[in-house]
Amino acid sequence: MDYYFMMNCPFAEGIVKNIVNRHLRADPTLAAALVRMHFHDCFVEGCDASVLIDSTKDNTAEKDSPANLSLRGYEIIDEVKEQLEIQCPGVVSCADILAMAARDAVFFAGGPVYDIPKGRKDGTRSRIEDTINLPPPTLNSSELIRLFGQRGFTAQEMVALSGAHTLGVARCSSFKHRLSNFDSTHDVDPTLDAQFAKTLSKRCTSDKSEQAFDTTKDTFDNDYYNALQRNTGVLFSDQTLYNNPRTRGIVNAYAFNQAMFFLDFQQAMLKMGLLDVKEGTKGEVRANCRIVN
Repeated sequence: MDYYFMMNCPFAEGIVKNIVNRHLRADPTLAAALVRMHFHDCFVEGCDASVLIDSTKDNTAEKDSPANLSLRGYEIIDEVKEQLEIQCPGVVSCADILAMAARDAVFFAGGPVYDIPKGRKDGTRSRIEDTINLPPPTLNSSELIRLFGQRGFTAQEMVALSGAHTLGVARCSSFKHRLSNFDSTHDVDPTLDAQFAKTLSKRCTSDKSEQAFDTTKDTFDNDYYNALQRNTGVLFSDQTLYNNPRTRGIVNAYAFNQAMFFLDFQQAMLKMGLLDVKEGTKGEVRANCRIVN
């Protein structure tokens, strides 16, 4: 796949990196946004940039699904695409740009550098109903193992990919169910540290209020796993990884050994970036990432 790039667009990688880094220097929180956008793309219809397509009067696209309304960073992808179309029109797909941007964002934030195969084609389908496949923040560890398992990931790979939450913030709307009327016997989620629950309650002045996943929200490190050990995971789907015996050992290993987390994360991201990749005539190279050719 890579050879095609080298011949037809040798400066593609550099262009992506320069633009991504310029935006991240201005706003470091965009690193989390780019990684999340790549994940939300790959989990629906595969890594085919379907998440970038705008809705039309006849079709509500993935990006207008409730699960995707908080996605941001589209303008970075647009800018990269514009530059690449000037340099080498019709060569680099939006799907490849998104995969490269996420990789560069991880590295910019202090995470591992990893190489990704290129040659993905862009898909032509983007429908709101397909986003039902995105994992909601209310899932428990067994449900996450099953959902990721359907995509070919092991429990270990799922826990490693969850570590992307070392970057960024969660909106109150995605964890407020843990703070009151949690279930028939508990008002507050019993797996939540009591002091931290108070902090979250104070923080939740509106659904859009935000809370960082760990203490270093713009740095890619293993602090996310340390937070789970302290029962200060923000989402129910984060904390459940520590509470389930099937995944607790993996959380402990990553909390103890950042290098091991980095290695496993690299490999899991490489694998995720190859989900249902469209090659050859199965897809196209969009001229504009927001519109099907």
